[in-house]
Amino acid sequence: MADELTALDACEAVRRLRAGDVTPLELIDAAEARIAQVEPQINALPTLCLDRARAHAENLMAGNGCEAAAEAGWLAGLPVAIKDLVDVAGVRSTYGSPIFADHVPETSHPLVQRIERKGGIVIAKSNTPEFGAGGSTFNEVFGRTRNPWNTALTPAGSTGGGAAALAAGEIWLAHGSDHGGSLRRPATYCSVVGLRPSPGRVTRGTVNPLFSPLSVQGPMARNVPDLALFLDAMAGYCPHDPMTFDAPATSFAEAVAQAAVPRRIAYAATIGGSPVDRETRDICRAGMQTFASLGAEVDEIEIEIEDLEGTFLALRSQQFVIDRELQLQSHRDLIKPDIIWNTELGLKQSTADLAKAERGRAALYRRFTELFAQYDLIVTPGANTPAFDVNLRHPVAIDGVKLEHYLAASLLTAAITLSASPALSLPCGFDQFGRPVGLQLVAPPRGEAPLLAAGALYEGESGMARQVPIDPRAGEVPPVM
Repeated sequence: MADELTALDACEAVRRLRAGDVTPLELIDAAEARIAQVEPQINALPTLCLDRARAHAENLMAGNGCEAAAEAGWLAGLPVAIKDLVDVAGVRSTYGSPIFADHVPETSHPLVQRIERKGGIVIAKSNTPEFGAGGSTFNEVFGRTRNPWNTALTPAGSTGGGAAALAAGEIWLAHGSDHGGSLRRPATYCSVVGLRPSPGRVTRGTVNPLFSPLSVQGPMARNVPDLALFLDAMAGYCPHDPMTFDAPATSFAEAVAQAAVPRRIAYAATIGGSPVDRETRDICRAGMQTFASLGAEVDEIEIEIEDLEGTFLALRSQQFVIDRELQLQSHRDLIKPDIIWNTELGLKQSTADLAKAERGRAALYRRFTELFAQYDLIVTPGANTPAFDVNLRHPVAIDGVKLEHYLAASLLTAAITLSASPALSLPCGFDQFGRPVGLQLVAPPRGEAPLLAAGALYEGESGMARQVPIDPRAGEVPPVM
């Protein structure tokens, strides 16, 4: 019974919860059993809060806290995982940092409050790199998270815990966040789906870079309809976040159900000359035939962006100064080198450096505006390279190009961050070593509805969503190609 329940789609689980065919407590029990079975192999959900979850479930079952039952995104008592970068009241919340190893907040993050109001039940915190900075999910508090497809490999970062937990059937829905690809790369590496929403679609709560569009919160799931359901639970205006706006009149779940095939789609094997694994390019190019078979016109294009890496690094590093400058002064010995490097890069920048980066971002945005005047969607590979050795901070090289820092492996996703566009990671195949490969689907700003609709059509035609959940698989690290 537990295996049957954990294998359910989130939408089907919610349907059964609404019908009374299953209870939230039964789903919590099923998740607990699955977590006990697979967690030793992947280390995706290091902090559980099952007693708190059961108390919440009993409250819902008694008819309390159901005021949002008629709203879009009602989860009806479905268990979810929250990334260990945001607070859950009464639950250990470490941000992956030794500085906060024993931190237990009294108040939940505004997004957690919204998810719980929509009937979501938090059962676990998912693992993350320290402060969410890193292309591989590990930290000094909980250690390394492993990829269920091959436990010798990383699930990427920084929502690696959420992606691994979904693929291994520990959870039905996972919350995450994304700056340079932290929802999209882990989804690609674990053959699940992840959405970076448009800035303002989902509240970030009371962050320090309050007016920056770089970092967002968003959903991850095993398939697109489940992702749409979770986005409906998350989306909407929040007084704590001045960038937020109202949820749409038509729910994302309804938009997916009424999906229409995109008219024209542009496929780009890379952006700004960023190196991409050769086999990944071949698999993704072949995957575009699925859109063609649906009736879409597909063009392969080149997207040239001048100094993409420099533009993204400058703007990201400035945000690191806002977030980490004071912590470096007080706890430098407890902060990992990648964060120190990124913050100090920002501290060394001049006003002219930042001005150049802002001009670069504006030029990139204008380029994407031109493309969206011609195409409904832009599609790229979901990641520059497939999953790599779990013991590495980042890949050594991609397509023969040596990487100088961890962000160099994220430039395909980072480019879309700068465009302020919503982006969906969607499975499209596997390489010769059995590593998942995915596509990154991109729509115009605030275009989540047509984006998810297109993703659902692709998913239905390809059948890729039926690949998960899986039992974790041991394996070896493939050679660097």
